[in-house]
Amino acid sequence: MRTPKAIALFSGGLDSTLAILVMARHGVEVEAIKFLTHFGCDISDSSSCGSNPFPAAEKFGFNVKLSHLGWKFVDIVKSPKYGHGKNMNPCIDCRLLMLREAGVYREIVGADFVITGEVVGQRPKSQMRPTMNLVDRECGLEGRLVRPLSGRILPPTIPEKEGLIKREWLLDINGRSRHRQMELAAEFGLETYPSPAAGCLLTDQYYSKKVRDLFSHESDFDFNDLNLLNIGRQFRINDRAKLIVGRNESENDAIAGLAKIDDLLFEVKNAGSPIALLRGQLAETDIEAAASITARFSDRKYQDLVSVDIQKVDSPDNNNGRKVTVKPADDSMLGKFRI
Repeated sequence: MRTPKAIALFSGGLDSTLAILVMARHGVEVEAIKFLTHFGCDISDSSSCGSNPFPAAEKFGFNVKLSHLGWKFVDIVKSPKYGHGKNMNPCIDCRLLMLREAGVYREIVGADFVITGEVVGQRPKSQMRPTMNLVDRECGLEGRLVRPLSGRILPPTIPEKEGLIKREWLLDINGRSRHRQMELAAEFGLETYPSPAAGCLLTDQYYSKKVRDLFSHESDFDFNDLNLLNIGRQFRINDRAKLIVGRNESENDAIAGLAKIDDLLFEVKNAGSPIALLRGQLAETDIEAAASITARFSDRKYQDLVSVDIQKVDSPDNNNGRKVTVKPADDSMLGKFRI
């Protein structure tokens, strides 16, 4: 029998890693594909959605291809055909998009089927049997989607019928417990993996508020705006302007690095101070409000009046600096503007 080849949806998390290892131990050649988005699924994140896929790949000897979903994913977050979960997570549409993209890649490289780490009953929206059946129908793989961790309790797939894989290779894991997976991890020597509780940022209610705010107020946002969603305290200063306030030195550096032409940067000089970025269409009262909020999060927040430096971003040698003296924002003001 020839060596079958599979494309694996690979997050770097426990279940997707185990799905690969289960197939590989029976001689299936597996190439993993890691999809990236601007909503936390990247290799710098420690979540099960965004963890670094390369340590496991290097340890167990399989290849990983990175593929960014870009605006395709943004579009389904904005308008998912099958709706959002509890927050802004378009779980079913997300799964379908990734499987369709994996299916295209499968055809390009001549692989036989696609595998995932899905477990029946593991997640309340995307891994219930009716939803999994819907995904089977809509993903475009036409019977070539294999779920090795639960395959023995699911209907036979085309790769099984063609004799490329055997049913006894597949497992019968069912439900939300991770006990079986942890046993398997120990069996394979998989020692480190992210917590299953840490997942897609779009499942977080506070992050989802920021996403909704961006979608509802900005029609021409770009990836820079999406990247800013991950950073700092955020305030809606008016319907067309937003303030992002750094919480630590790392966020201050990130905010300064993401600043664009015509953005305003705020800082209380010669004091412990955040860097704050104000972007959008502004009135003078908006600038004063942003300065007041910046002062509130500086070491001078208990002073009656604070001098705040404001710099307009336009060129490395610009001279567009100014100062305003403001009263630091109180709790009522923060609550009025906080996203």
